[in-house]
Amino acid sequence: MADFTITLSSWEEKAMKTICADTDEWITNAAINRARQAKDDIVSKLITHCNENEIAIATGIEAQIDQALSLGVVAEATSETPGASAE
Repeated sequence: MADFTITLSSWEEKAMKTICADTDEWITNAAINRARQAKDDIVSKLITHCNENEIAIATGIEAQIDQALSLGVVAEATSETPGASAE
């Protein structure tokens, strides 16, 4: 499990307070939901790849993500990856 810390400027904090009661909770929920979406996409791609190539699918979400990475079905994002942000 990883912990992340972010810093908001005063105007960013004020702006966030207009859309949510708890900024930390909102940011946490946004990250968790985006990770879930990515997981669903990875597992879908992995199942398709494994079925097309008669490869046994790993058991468990973390093992499936690791398998997708090791098979090259997906790759870690870089600053050059469309939609990825290094900031």
